[in-house]
Amino acid sequence: MTNKSLICFILPWLGVFCDPAVGALPVHHDLQVDLDPDTQHLRVTDRIELPENEPISTAFLLHEGLNPRSLTANVEISETARIAGPAPLVSYRLRMPEKRRSFTLEYGGKIAHRLTTNSDSPGRTSQRLAGAISAEGVYLDAGSGWYPYFPGSHHTFSLTVNLPQTWLAVSQGEGPMIEQRDDRTQVQWREASPQDDIYLIAAPYRLFRKPIGDIEAQVFLRQDDALIAERYLQATDRYLQLYERLIGPYPYAKFALVENFWESGYGMPSFTLLGSRVLRLPFILHTSYPHEILHNWWGNSVYIDYATGNWAEGLTSYLADHLLDEQRGQGANHRRTALQRYRDFIRSGNDFPLTDFRGRHGTASQAVGYGKTLMFFHMLRRRLGDPAFIAGLQDFYRKNRFKNAGFADLKNAFELAGGRSLEDFFRQWTGRTGAPSLAIRDISVEKTPNGHRIRGTLLQTQKAPPYPIEAPLVIHQAEAGPSLHKVLMQERQKTFVFELSGTPLQLDVDPWFDLFRQLDPSETPPTLSGLFGSERILIVLPSKAPEPLLEAYRRLARQWAEGYQDAEVRLDSQLTALPQQRPVWLLGWENRFLPAFTAELDAYPFAQQRDSLTISGNGFPVKDHSFAITQRKPEHGQTIAWVAGRSPESLPGLARKLPHYGKYSYLAFAGDKPEIRLKGQWPVTRSPLRVALSPEKRLREAQEPGPLVASPR
Repeated sequence: MTNKSLICFILPWLGVFCDPAVGALPVHHDLQVDLDPDTQHLRVTDRIELPENEPISTAFLLHEGLNPRSLTANVEISETARIAGPAPLVSYRLRMPEKRRSFTLEYGGKIAHRLTTNSDSPGRTSQRLAGAISAEGVYLDAGSGWYPYFPGSHHTFSLTVNLPQTWLAVSQGEGPMIEQRDDRTQVQWREASPQDDIYLIAAPYRLFRKPIGDIEAQVFLRQDDALIAERYLQATDRYLQLYERLIGPYPYAKFALVENFWESGYGMPSFTLLGSRVLRLPFILHTSYPHEILHNWWGNSVYIDYATGNWAEGLTSYLADHLLDEQRGQGANHRRTALQRYRDFIRSGNDFPLTDFRGRHGTASQAVGYGKTLMFFHMLRRRLGDPAFIAGLQDFYRKNRFKNAGFADLKNAFELAGGRSLEDFFRQWTGRTGAPSLAIRDISVEKTPNGHRIRGTLLQTQKAPPYPIEAPLVIHQAEAGPSLHKVLMQERQKTFVFELSGTPLQLDVDPWFDLFRQLDPSETPPTLSGLFGSERILIVLPSKAPEPLLEAYRRLARQWAEGYQDAEVRLDSQLTALPQQRPVWLLGWENRFLPAFTAELDAYPFAQQRDSLTISGNGFPVKDHSFAITQRKPEHGQTIAWVAGRSPESLPGLARKLPHYGKYSYLAFAGDKPEIRLKGQWPVTRSPLRVALSPEKRLREAQEPGPLVASPR
């Protein structure tokens, strides 16, 4: 799920600067559009107003074959260049009197591109569309070239669309105003706030609406499903209230859930475009949906200055996905998962600073652009405290709404709110690659007249120079319970001394994963991402499986192997032993290495019976279920996973679904679909950053700080 931004799909192939200029007045469009889905054509009349007293390029881009002509006297158009790409564009030059600021263009033609499939990582693909008018639906944006796009400019617009009688059109802003005319439907939208794109989505929709104060919640579904619509309308109400309290007023007249005709997860200004299957997943309402609503503050009203780095995905992830987990008491687990993805997917060759992040194009860029940026904002919040952090968010939003903003603007807002310089903090965490690795040694405890004194040394063990950090330490005490301490260090190692009134029982370094750092493998459970994030992989097929099942495993192996830099696929009969130098996928119940694999799961809540498996206390008949189970070899950190389908028909679904469950240690699926029945992580029982100081076992649990809360306005 991501906000859909023009910059992400134009800049790589256009060769011109398309990010709207900071502070520039917008170009206004009055668009009259006729759509004919059956012939895949559109016909447009666009009255364009250029901003007064503003220098603006007289060049614009339009889709190839639309053949624009001027309806205004003394305004001429000439073609200057053709630009190949996902949607072929043509650059045109305007010639007109110097003082003229408005003119009208007429153009029309066919826009009909096919979905393209992109491999994001082993087993994970996404579909993208450069633009299409079809009987299934219409998807048009600036990259499609459906309206005259002036590079370097924002845009405002009014939009009138004529469609088949059963169809509706969706765009950002205020609307829809709907009027039935004979056998056609006319739909109007308008947006007076500067936009970096103008979207036109259309399909045979059923519209559901609910007023929320001055805002309207909307749901556009391709089927008449009132129950699904009501769930989304209620969720929209809930999340808009949450983020208005936290950040500031919602910037648009509506927010709409729009059902797409392919499986997508896009966030546009004032609406989100979700695929039919995606929007009906039960967890989407509590995960991806608030993420897309929040993008209307970050990315779709405060625009991203891409030249200095995309901050919006990480901030949206922090205040949506992370905040909601934090409210459920799962904030530390969320941060640990983000750090684990960084460890699993990032190596020196694919790491980059936050200032170089533009958009997600695979799991590695996601681990940095989403995960590391999320941790950056978490560390910033811990440094400033919640009141100053919230004040900084609100100030940043208030000053930059409908403008381009970057990390420098964020720094200014948080410095003002916190009353301190953040220059070094921003320079390190946004401009430097890598992460610190921590270790602890020389821990000693001595009794004092007033209690106890604990001393030790905290080390940074990474090869790179040390990072200035503020490391949290929690000391559990017999009498007083857990206490939080901080170690400030800029050097490779730092000795600390704490005076305690009670008897120390245990010391934990960063137990809630508040610091962006390289995790030690033993701090985390083995998960599927340990295999999907590897460069080198061995996939072992079960030679004694029935031929239809073996062939299904072969297809799964070939599909996954395409995403690895170095993948080897072997039959188990071709191996005398499993290698220790790379992660391994074991496939099938018939795999000859399965008995050794299950024998080494005795440290986990796992048991194998004759006809069933018991995982974390849950029993599953083998004949009805498929499984994915991981383990890690403690002596050398190798991750091994076993995947077994209940039938050949279940394996295509497993091949597609398992890469999306990377943070889990074990999974169970039912049927040939297959449908998830159990997901979880093995318990973590040891960590090199945890030191027992006493044989006393009864520790009071140290609760991490509570979630971010803003007072009602």
